Amino acid sequence: MGKLKRVILLIETSRAFGRDLLYGVARYSRINGPWEFYRDHRGLKSSIPRLKNFEADGIIMRNSVIRSDLMNLNLPTILALHEPNRVEKMPAIITESESIVRLAVEHLISKGLKDFAYCGWDDLQWSNDRKYYFEKILKNYGHDVHKYKSSKFVQNSWSKEQVDLKRWLISLPKPIGIMACNDDRAQQVLDMCKILEFSVPDEVSVIGVDNDVLVCELSDPPLSSVALNTEKAGYYAAEALDRMMRTNDRKIDDIIVSASHVVKRESTDIYAMKDKDVIAAIRFIKENARNKIYIQDVVDQTCLGRRTLELRFRKLLNRTINEEISRIRNELIKTMLIETNLSISEITGTIDFIGPEHISRFFKKENGVSLQQFRKQNKCI
Repeated sequence: MGKLKRVILLIETSRAFGRDLLYGVARYSRINGPWEFYRDHRGLKSSIPRLKNFEADGIIMRNSVIRSDLMNLNLPTILALHEPNRVEKMPAIITESESIVRLAVEHLISKGLKDFAYCGWDDLQWSNDRKYYFEKILKNYGHDVHKYKSSKFVQNSWSKEQVDLKRWLISLPKPIGIMACNDDRAQQVLDMCKILEFSVPDEVSVIGVDNDVLVCELSDPPLSSVALNTEKAGYYAAEALDRMMRTNDRKIDDIIVSASHVVKRESTDIYAMKDKDVIAAIRFIKENARNKIYIQDVVDQTCLGRRTLELRFRKLLNRTINEEISRIRNELIKTMLIETNLSISEITGTIDFIGPEHISRFFKKENGVSLQQFRKQNKCI
């Protein structure tokens, strides 16, 4: 048995992103280690002066705690980027904003919303990146974005900021879909909506990022959120660090955290349209997505003829009835691939496809990747 590797972990545990990274690191250690870890519950920066005595072999840390005494240790290091600054030739864990925002936009648009807004923190680069892509993607759909101009990100400034956020929310058209930069910011938006007595999701639909289950479930109503493959990124970061510690090879590719899927909760459970027939049709599709649905089955849930319902679908959703059936079934398959360990054959039976070949062709057509590739890209190791 070789020397037990010692790894310094300077990653916060107060948020789901940091915890999920650490879960991934721990999973790699159990399979390929074990490693000995250095962590300090008193905070990231307060632990730094004691690190020299740990005789570490490697570090995974937030770039916000970079200090000369850490760099002088000259250890294999992987940075989890939180701020724009990074060390040249040092591999980093990077959150890929475009895929996150695209899922949020597609989710809000699927609800029939026509007005959209973004709420973040203007002095945080990662929040501005998400705002940039939110505006860019929605512009391609032909929509403008209402943007909240925030005060500086200071945890204890929330009480001072409430007046500005209230004024902004009052000024927005209704109904509206709001993307917040993360779940914490989304919870603040929901709190303000409650104070203002705005109905969520009927007047204001809100989606966050990170799928921090505690924050999402404590929100009222529970918060929809874009889930990230953060735990998988933690696993790959540990794998990369292991290689660096064994070979001293510092030429390691960055590790990308991308979006996996939207976890849907009550904060976006709306169909923002007045057409009751279209709403009834969509609800029927959602409730019966596991079964083989034909267009006439959907039409029969309304008082309309097929041609009229098709025209209303195109006008309100920019999709045909059949495209909506495919979209909802596709989302169900993706959720099962990520959130369950069911085999492809079991999923096929659960969602009533003719066989694995049929579901495979359908999924590849909808997503451009196979079922196995999608699961590998998005499910934890």
